[in-house]
Amino acid sequence: MFGRSSKMPAKTPDQVRSMRRAGLVVGETLAELVDAAREGLTTGELDTVAEAAIRGRGATPSFLGYQGFPGSICVSVNDEIVHGIPGDRVLQEGDLVSIDCGAIVDGWHGDAAVTVVVGGDAAARPEDLDLSAATRRSMWEGIRALVPGSRLYDVGGAVEDSIAASARDLGRTLSIVDGYTGHGIGTEMHQDPHVFNERVREKGPTVTVGTTVAIEPMVTLGTHESHELDDEWTVVTDDGSRACHWEHTVAVTDGGLWVLTALDGGEADLGDRYAPLDLGTSRGPR
Repeated sequence: MFGRSSKMPAKTPDQVRSMRRAGLVVGETLAELVDAAREGLTTGELDTVAEAAIRGRGATPSFLGYQGFPGSICVSVNDEIVHGIPGDRVLQEGDLVSIDCGAIVDGWHGDAAVTVVVGGDAAARPEDLDLSAATRRSMWEGIRALVPGSRLYDVGGAVEDSIAASARDLGRTLSIVDGYTGHGIGTEMHQDPHVFNERVREKGPTVTVGTTVAIEPMVTLGTHESHELDDEWTVVTDDGSRACHWEHTVAVTDGGLWVLTALDGGEADLGDRYAPLDLGTSRGPR
C-alpha cells in the first residue's frame, strides 16, 4: 500500500509556485467548461474546448494519452462516477456531469474536478443538488484536515464525517465510492501516497510544509459499489444511482493552505486557513 513512509515528500516554495501555474490552467479551463456544458453539446465537443483551453495557455493536457486514455478531460454523466471517455454522448438538460481536468506546465501537474448540472440549478433534481453540495463540502473538510504534524489519513476521516453529517441532515442516502482515492501530485500526476476518502486503520505519513496532494471525494446517491464498463475506463455505480466528483490540488504552506487549482487559491472557502506563498495577490504567481 502507498503511504507507508513517515513523512510526505515536500516541495520547495518555488516548486509550489510552479505547480500553481499548472493549477491555474486547470482552474481556468474548468471554468470555461462549466460555461460550455449545455444541452445538445457532445462530451467530445466539450473535450475539444478543453484541449484548446489548455494548449492556449501554454500547457499540455495531463490526461491525453495517459495509460492510453483518449481524451484531454474525463466527462462522467449521471451514474458514471469517474474516467468517462469523451465521445458522441449528447448532453441533456438535467444531466449531472462531473468534469475532471489535468494540465502540465514546465513539468509540473495540476489536477481538479467539478460537477455541474446541464441547464443550471433550475434544471436539476433536488437530490442531485444535494449530492453535489455535500460532495463539495466534504472535499473542503478534507482539505482543512491538512495540518503540518497531522497524519495524512485524517483527511479521509474528515471526508467521511462530512458525508455522514450531510446524509443525516438531508435525509438522503449518500455513499462514498469504494476503492477510489486522491493522490500525491507533482512532477507526475499520480504519486505516492493514496489520499483516502474514508477513515482507515493506518495513520499514514505525516503532513509537512510543502506537502502537495489532490483530494477528490466521489459520492453517490445509492451504493458505494461500482464497476468498469467494457471501454476499460468509465466507472459506473452498480445500482444506477447518480454520482458526483469534486477535486482540488492543495499545497501546505508555512501559514496554512493554498489550493493550487482554485482561481482564488481557496480564499473564499478556507478563511484564515488560506495562505498563498505570494501574498501580493490572491491568485498567486503566473
